[in-house]
Amino acid sequence: MEKLVEQVWDYTKHAKFYSYRPNYAPKTIDMLITLVGGKNLKVADIGAGTGNLSIMLLERNCNVVSVEPNDAMREIGIERTKGQSIEWVRVTGIDSTLENSCFDWVTFGSSFNVMDRNEALNEAHRLLKKGGYFSCMWNHRDLNDPMQKIAEDTIIEFVPKYTRGTRREDQRPIIESRKDLFDNIVYIEEDFYFHQSIENYINAWRSVKNPYWDLETKEGNELFEKISQKIIERLPKEFDIKYTTRCWSAKKI
Repeated sequence: MEKLVEQVWDYTKHAKFYSYRPNYAPKTIDMLITLVGGKNLKVADIGAGTGNLSIMLLERNCNVVSVEPNDAMREIGIERTKGQSIEWVRVTGIDSTLENSCFDWVTFGSSFNVMDRNEALNEAHRLLKKGGYFSCMWNHRDLNDPMQKIAEDTIIEFVPKYTRGTRREDQRPIIESRKDLFDNIVYIEEDFYFHQSIENYINAWRSVKNPYWDLETKEGNELFEKISQKIIERLPKEFDIKYTTRCWSAKKI
């Protein structure tokens, strides 16, 4: 039997560190709002985590339904969005149980890669009104940034075969393969700088789940601590660090 997405990608121990990650570039979200068109958009935010993208949508007067199967992540999100026009649902992104054809926009903020992408596109299509939009987005570390390069080189010293997975891939091919569902693909990429202390930068890394260091194990913790210590030695106490928000959107046929 296949494991559920919340078992394969269990972020329970990572949830409290999500606040140390930078949020998406604001102008990118503004451009997406314009693309989708209209005010008071009804949005299903799939894999909402602790609410980073959901909060940006709420700030832009969207009515948000946030889908998040992980209890620890969802509880933080509920607390962060208390009293706002939002509903939190404990279901998976590929079987959201939400109503057919009633959303203007379906978003996947750093979550499209943690589920079967074909099934996620099927579910997004089911949820959207005709002409509504699907969007998936991530913040990627700019590996040409001097600070990010130091961190990347340090990781590779300890993990020579380190890769960044599906989240780093061009998502256009998977979307184009579903021309039965979506068309009019739009790609947006925006650089931004984020001010961080070295302590917060290391905490942001604690929110990362990958196959190289599992913070649930003694070995994983030891490897992470060795990498962290080297990064702390090599980076200043505070710095501006460069990220890129990358987003792929497509219109429901």
